[in-house]
Amino acid sequence: MYSRHISVRYQVNGKLAKCPLKWLDNFSMRNFTNDSIFDDTLPVADGEMRIGARVPLEKLKAAMEDWFHRKSYLAKEQELVIEETKT
Repeated sequence: MYSRHISVRYQVNGKLAKCPLKWLDNFSMRNFTNDSIFDDTLPVADGEMRIGARVPLEKLKAAMEDWFHRKSYLAKEQELVIEETKT
């Protein structure tokens, strides 16, 4: 089910930082989007998630940014960098 590995980072002080596991857990536990596609997300560590094959990265990025902005985890001008990784 969670066949893909992704990194989730954000820019802070000119560098990329890993999103805290707390943020990722908060997003994954809340189905605020009413979109079942995000049920296939599993946070595993700071900046690391496993996701299902049917989860589109751009849609995930947009939904996570929206949630993180609403929770004030990210400032309005901050964006996420989500990349698929090999491990």
